[in-house]
Amino acid sequence: MTSHISRLMIGASLAAIALPAHAQENADSIIVTAQRLNQTAVLRGGSVGVFGDKAAEDTPFSIKTYNEALILNQQPQTLGQVLENDPSVRTTLGFGIAGELFVIRGFALSGDDVGFGGLYGIAPRQLIAPELAQSVQVLNGSSAFINGAAPGGSGIGGSVNLMPKRAGDKDLNRVTLNYTAPEHVGGAFDVSRRFGANGEWGVRVNGTARRGDVAIDDEFRSSYVLGAAFNYNNGPLRLALDVVYQRVKVQHQRPKLVIGSVIPDVPGASTNYGQPWQNTTLRDIFGQFRAEYDVAENATIYAAFGARDGSESGFYQTIRLTDAVTGAATASGSFIPRTDNNEAATAGLRVKLASDVWAHEVNFGGSINWLVNRNAYQFYDVSATPTNIYDPVAAPRPNFGTFAGGNLDDPFPITRQKLSSLFVSDTVGFWNDRVLITAGLRLQTIGSKSYAANAFGTVPAGGLTGKYNRDAVTPVFGLVIKPSEGVSLYANRVEGLVPGATAGASANAGTGDLPVSNAGEVLPPFVSTQYEFGGKLTFGKVNAGLALFQIDRDIAIYTSDDARPGFLLYGPFGVQRHRGIELSIDAKPVEGLRIIAGGSVIDAKLRKTQGGVNEGNKPTGVPKYMLNANVEWDVPFLPALTLTGRVVHTGRQAANLTNTLFLPSWTRFDLGVRYVTLVGGSPLTLRAGVDNVSNKRYWASAFDSFRPDLLQGSPRTFKASASIDF
Repeated sequence: MTSHISRLMIGASLAAIALPAHAQENADSIIVTAQRLNQTAVLRGGSVGVFGDKAAEDTPFSIKTYNEALILNQQPQTLGQVLENDPSVRTTLGFGIAGELFVIRGFALSGDDVGFGGLYGIAPRQLIAPELAQSVQVLNGSSAFINGAAPGGSGIGGSVNLMPKRAGDKDLNRVTLNYTAPEHVGGAFDVSRRFGANGEWGVRVNGTARRGDVAIDDEFRSSYVLGAAFNYNNGPLRLALDVVYQRVKVQHQRPKLVIGSVIPDVPGASTNYGQPWQNTTLRDIFGQFRAEYDVAENATIYAAFGARDGSESGFYQTIRLTDAVTGAATASGSFIPRTDNNEAATAGLRVKLASDVWAHEVNFGGSINWLVNRNAYQFYDVSATPTNIYDPVAAPRPNFGTFAGGNLDDPFPITRQKLSSLFVSDTVGFWNDRVLITAGLRLQTIGSKSYAANAFGTVPAGGLTGKYNRDAVTPVFGLVIKPSEGVSLYANRVEGLVPGATAGASANAGTGDLPVSNAGEVLPPFVSTQYEFGGKLTFGKVNAGLALFQIDRDIAIYTSDDARPGFLLYGPFGVQRHRGIELSIDAKPVEGLRIIAGGSVIDAKLRKTQGGVNEGNKPTGVPKYMLNANVEWDVPFLPALTLTGRVVHTGRQAANLTNTLFLPSWTRFDLGVRYVTLVGGSPLTLRAGVDNVSNKRYWASAFDSFRPDLLQGSPRTFKASASIDF
C-alpha cells in the first residue's frame, strides 16, 4: 500500500516540475486556489430549525457545521466517521443491526432522527453515505422546539442535520477515485451548472460507487449513491428540489459483543468475530422540495415537503461472550425484512419588524410527519455452535427458528405514526441587536397505532392492538448579549420530547411483584429539560465556543401508590441528569496552519431509579471526558503539500448500570498528506491517510440501553484518493 502511495506522489511531483517555465506563475495561482478550496473547516452557525439560517453570534444555541472539503479530504464511508471530528459526539451501533447510533452529550441520536435539509424521517435509517451531503450540522442540546419532536424518540442531547449538495456560483466538474485497504475501491463524480440570464437556475448531479473489503478481516461494504439538486433563485422566489438514491450493503460485519460480568481482553484490531452469513442490504429513495417567497421586504413565507421510500433486508447476528478468559462465545441470528414510507412537511411565515429602539423577528407555522413501518422477523438460535472472539469459528447459517412474527415475504404495517405541531416564536433585539431575547412555544401532538405481528385472541395478524395520541407544549427561552465586537454570551432553556411508555399489569419496584394501579395506561410524552449558558468568541483568525449545560431526562419507573397500598404506580418519576462543559476552537494561528480542536466533560448520573437500585450510578457508555484535535499544515517550502493529523481521545465509561465494569480511556491517532498538482491545466488533488496509525486495539463504546455490550474500535486503515477538477 505504501509503495503505491509513494509512486503516486513521485509521479505528481515530476508532473509539477515538468511544467513550462512561462506557465509556472499561472500554475502556481491555480494550485494555491485549489489548496484554499480544499481546506478543511468548521463553520459556526448554520440552519437553526424554525429560526432559519443564523450566524453563531446571533443564536442562543451551540451549533457547528462541517464543510464539504472535510468530507472530501477525510474520505469517510459513513456519517459516523464524519462525526468523529466532534468532541461532543461518539458513534456506536444500534441493537443487532448495522445502523449507526450517535451519542451527543451522553444521549442517543438514532439514524431515524437525523435531519435532511431540516426535515425528519427523510434520511436513510441505518447508514448514510456522507458523499451526498454538502455539509453536516451538529446542534448540541435539546431541540424539541427548534426541530420538533424526533419521530424515533431520540435526540435529547443534540441533533444532526445533513444539508444537500447544491450548485454554487462557479461551474464544477470533478471526478474522484478512492481506495481503502485492503480491497475497497470506488469512484465519484460531481457536476454543477448555473443557467439563465442571471444564473438563477442551478443544477448539481453527483454520484459515487465503491465496494470491497475494508480493514476489518473479511468485512465487505458497498455503497451506490446518485443525487440530483435543482434550484431557482430570482427576486422574491426561491425553489429547490433534491432527489437521492442510495443502496448500501454490509456483509460479514463485526458486531457489538454482548458480555457478562467481566470485560474481556480486546481481540486483535482487525479480528472479525462476526459470522460470514451476516448481511444487510439497504435501499432508499428520498428527497425534498422547498419554496420561499418574500411577500414583502420584511416578510417571507416558506414551505417544504419531503418523502422517503426505504427497504431493508438483513440476516443479523448477536455474538454473546460465554467465557471472558478463553474468549468462547455463541452466535444467534435473525432475519428481518422491513420497509418504510415516510412523509414530512413544514410551512411558516417569518416577519421582521423594527423601530429606533427594538427589532422583532416573529416566526410561526406548523409541521407534520407521517411514518409507516412494515416489518417481519424470524429469530434463530445457533448457540449450539460455538465460536471464539480471539480465534473465530465460522458457524453454518442457522435454520432452526425460535419464534417469528409478521409476513416475511410481504411485511405488513406494524406501526403508523403521525407527529404534528404548531409553533410561534419572537426574537426581540435591542440596541442594534446587541441584546437578543427569544421566546417561543410549540404545541406538539404525538400519535401512533400499533398492529399485531401474529394473531392472538380475537385480533388477527395485522390487526390493530393499540392507539396513542397525546399532546405536549415545549417552550424555548433564549438570551444573547454581545458586550463587544466578536464576543457573544448566551443562555437557553429548551426541552426534549419523546413518546410516553405503557404501564404493565405488574412489576417489581424492589419489594416483589405487585399489581399496577394504572395498568395499560399510555403515559403522556416524556419531557427532558435543558439549561445552558455559554459564550462565543471571534478574534482575528480564532473562533471559540464554551458551553455549560444541564439536561434532566424523565424516566418511567414504578413506585409505591400511596392511594392504594399494595399497588404500584407507573409514571415519569425517574430522572437521569447530565451536567457538562464543552469547549471548541478553530483557529489559523499562522499562515498555512489550521487547527480544529475541542473537548467536553460530562458528569452523568441516575438521580432517581426504580426501587432506588443503581441510584447515583453512571449510565452506560457515557465517557467522563472527550478530546479531539485536527491539524492541517501547508508546508512553506512546498506550498502544494499539506500535512494533516488528528487525535481522538475518549475517557473512562461505565459498561453496566451497577458500575462494576468500566471501559478504560483510549486514544487514537490519524495522519495524512494532501498534494495538489496540475494535469492539463486542471488541479489534481492527491490524498493519502492512515487512521489509527498504531493499530491500537480498544473497546470504543459500551453504550446500550438495557444490557452490557461493547463496540470494538476500528483497526489501522489506509486510505487514498485522487480528485481532478476540470
